[in-house]
Amino acid sequence: MRVGKDLILATRAYAKDDTARSWWAILSTVALLAAASAGTVVNLHWIGRLLASVLAALLMVRLFVIYHDHQHHAILARSKAARYLMELWGIIAITPTSIWTHTHNHHHNHNSKLRSSHIGSYPVMTKERFLKASRKERFRYLAMRHPLTILFGYLSIFLLGMCLVPFVENPIGHKDSGLALALHLALYGLVGFTLGLSGILFTLFIPFFIACATGSYLFYAQHNFPSALFRENGDWTYAGAALESSSFCQMNPLMHYFTGNIGYHHIHHLNSKIPFYRLPEVYAEIPELQQAKTTSLHPLEILRCLRLKVWDSDLERLTPLPKAADATVRGRAGRGQVHVFSPRRWRRSASSRRKVDQSPPVR
Repeated sequence: MRVGKDLILATRAYAKDDTARSWWAILSTVALLAAASAGTVVNLHWIGRLLASVLAALLMVRLFVIYHDHQHHAILARSKAARYLMELWGIIAITPTSIWTHTHNHHHNHNSKLRSSHIGSYPVMTKERFLKASRKERFRYLAMRHPLTILFGYLSIFLLGMCLVPFVENPIGHKDSGLALALHLALYGLVGFTLGLSGILFTLFIPFFIACATGSYLFYAQHNFPSALFRENGDWTYAGAALESSSFCQMNPLMHYFTGNIGYHHIHHLNSKIPFYRLPEVYAEIPELQQAKTTSLHPLEILRCLRLKVWDSDLERLTPLPKAADATVRGRAGRGQVHVFSPRRWRRSASSRRKVDQSPPVR
């Protein structure tokens, strides 16, 4: 059984872009998304427009995964046309390149480390640290992992986290975040003026809401599931983080299509240069990757993942809140001692606690 660097080397043969296949994936998805968006506008029964909205949302997820692959230079890395098109989609999808590339690259190099800043990831506290944390620290931590934060990822993670906060903190470095926010607001104004409230609902709000909620949950569950392992920095390895802390989400073929095979997440973390359309091929031909830790989109599995809150170092697994802490949090909530959540304070709090990690990633 190959492990570590040997296993990474075994995947290199698959890290090759097929230009025609990549362009077909982009253009066919754009065409289908345009058709679905048109279906939200035509004078159909509201059920038909709703179905078109849901289809548009799923195609937005697929196109985002394609964009994500391009940002990893897994597909069309030398194509200027693809770069311009994907940067435009990043702005439309309120995931502009400047903030996405920075946070996501950090995520790949630090995923599942216990003593690292959680840029680009949902934070994970140890049980011991959580019990010692102040009330404000606990609230901020739980707010970032809360199911409502994930469900309303359109507002909390994308509009605020990817656009407003980065632009306010660094207008020059993240001017594309400001552009994405301005364009998004302009789209609402244009659609509202031409199509009215029903156009806003079916053409913009529902597709963006579903796509962002789906993306927020997938990103959460890919690294926050019952058998995921988190390591102290000295014990962390790049391959270990891919195989022990990244899941294989079992889906039907249709959902694998709409999610751009991102369910093969353990393989993607092992070698992010493998194009998304080759991930099933890698899974089928490398036996070691078939022993992956799995999740699914079954409602009970989703509930199990969302209940996980802290890392228990003794049990070596993610667990719900310790009973004492859970009672304390509930008691304070009952007495009205819960403050309004501020994404800006998330980042400042995380920044103040950030520690420099000198361990280089395995390449």
